[in-house]
Amino acid sequence: MPGAPPISIPDGSLITEADVRFMQGMIAHHAQAVHMTRMAEGAGASERVLKLAQKIDLSQAGEISLMQGWLREYRQFVPDTSSWRGMSMPGMLTTSELDALERARGTEFDKLFLTLMIRHHEGAISMVADLMSSPRAAQEVDISVLANEVETSQLAEIELMWQMLDALPARY
Repeated sequence: MPGAPPISIPDGSLITEADVRFMQGMIAHHAQAVHMTRMAEGAGASERVLKLAQKIDLSQAGEISLMQGWLREYRQFVPDTSSWRGMSMPGMLTTSELDALERARGTEFDKLFLTLMIRHHEGAISMVADLMSSPRAAQEVDISVLANEVETSQLAEIELMWQMLDALPARY
């Protein structure tokens, strides 16, 4: 993570460098998703998309707090919620994609939001897969539970978003 101090893992600790990097990166990843969700109301999103955006906002903002607390507990660098700006991770939106989402309205917003959030969620799932493939990673109970929750909830939300996309009018 740019500007972050080096990671120091005490001997005998259950956590790994991969665990710390996952938590730091996922804070930034979730923060961008929260930023996206907060565009929905002003963009005239449909009721279904607005409810989904609010659900994503609540769950991911809560997970950000948990991850920040976990990092503090293990005396690691704790990124704030602006850390996503300028970062590149799987599924992250570019500045031009965020600008397009900001400009979109109504059904156009719904389609773009769902399409981009699917990709964003798929990026988070790939981050979980990277964590789980790292030697000795995710052995500490809190990170294991969080990583599994991210994967499970975002897979379910992806399925829902595909259904919502399919239900949109064909001309969009």
